Amino acid sequence: MPKKMIIPKKHEMPLQDPQARAKNFNEVALGYSEETAVLEANRCLLCKKPTCISGCPVEIDIPAFIKLVAEKDFLGAVRKVKEKNVLPAICGRVCPQEDQCELVCVVGKKNEPVAIGRLERFVADYEAALGKVEVPERPAKTGFKVAVVGAGPAGLTVAGDLIQQGYEVTVFEALHKSGGVLVYGIPEFRLPKAIVQREVDYLSKLGVDIRVGYVIGKTETVDELLNNGYDAVFVGTGAGLPYFMGIPGENLNGVYSANEYLTRSNLMKAYRFPEYDTPIRLGKRVAVVGAGNVAMDSARTALRLGADKVYLVYRRSRAEMPARREEVVNAEEEGVKFRLLTNPVRILGDEEGWVEGIESLNMELGDPDDSGRRRPVPIKGSEYVIEVDTVVMAIGQGPNPLVPATTPELETTRHGTIVADQETGKTTKKGVFTGGDIMTGAATVILAMGTGRKAARAIDTYLRDTARTW
Repeated sequence: MPKKMIIPKKHEMPLQDPQARAKNFNEVALGYSEETAVLEANRCLLCKKPTCISGCPVEIDIPAFIKLVAEKDFLGAVRKVKEKNVLPAICGRVCPQEDQCELVCVVGKKNEPVAIGRLERFVADYEAALGKVEVPERPAKTGFKVAVVGAGPAGLTVAGDLIQQGYEVTVFEALHKSGGVLVYGIPEFRLPKAIVQREVDYLSKLGVDIRVGYVIGKTETVDELLNNGYDAVFVGTGAGLPYFMGIPGENLNGVYSANEYLTRSNLMKAYRFPEYDTPIRLGKRVAVVGAGNVAMDSARTALRLGADKVYLVYRRSRAEMPARREEVVNAEEEGVKFRLLTNPVRILGDEEGWVEGIESLNMELGDPDDSGRRRPVPIKGSEYVIEVDTVVMAIGQGPNPLVPATTPELETTRHGTIVADQETGKTTKKGVFTGGDIMTGAATVILAMGTGRKAARAIDTYLRDTARTW
């Protein structure tokens, strides 16, 4: 049999023009056509020992679904994906496949890896466009009830897995919309809210009972859930506690955490002003401090809200930026100005308490620190001021403290994350499991989903074990 000829590069995904997209909130990436999807699928070698599956936190049978795409059985392909992943349209858009399944793709050893994420997005969108979303038949009920606290990626994964194993599942979400970071943190131009709602609606069709505006820790506690008929509880409340630098001026008007800034724009729909009159400072000169995906989202949002200048201020170099490469490129194409090797030391304000500038130091890189990245070292006497009227701090966020604070026997680390077995999500409190950012600290959507999958397995084992040892 002749050796298969592989096209060296991935098929590009069409994008909105940078100048046009910087002024609207429509999705930037436009997706593959059927023809392009088939061509890309044919780059897959269909390895007998596929390494890509081991790189997927939710264990999708990647060669099997790609083979179906190559055969133009697009509905069969999406159903194969959904055997392991109930949120394919989301994962196909926001998961860092380049650091996971695509990183270990065999094709990628000599060429660019197969565009697994783009193909996953394609089949999910194809199914939705046809209106042929197939809901599998529900299995016989086990008689057990599980409460899921938080409708983010981890919680939704747990709910999807357990409902398909015969459990009664209720999801309690504090906000008025399900999705967690998918709706409050990721902007419309990267992940349209209608797509998140579509995936949530699929879970409802499977039989998951989703209750919004229900704050566990206030409306009801975890102990009360366990005492009121739930046999197990999964805590997936995420990392919504904003971090600041602790520098002078952070209490000035016009200083936001990225969490607040993006929540106002995304969940509270400030981006659709004046239809939604959500208060947000529409700065003309905006500084975003940080260089992760959240920083890129904040900077690109500021442009779309009408800023004339948006600066991304980062204390290391471009090589150390933790954001996905495509997000860095998109931000730069759209006009975000990178101020690299720059560290803020003070935010300056006017007589009325509004931001008017951010004083910064130039940095140089020294030896690597514990993260493996070179440590930034201040250059003495290099202070200068960037004139801005808005500052967004995007330097990370911590775990939500509400559930741990109201749940005795639930131990936490010094960082506020819940102490748990990393492979099962089993906590120090009987019947309570956890996953996602409240367990791992701030991470990616797909890693949160992976912890949710492990927790769902552990909950199933726990509830089916009549001894219920802990």
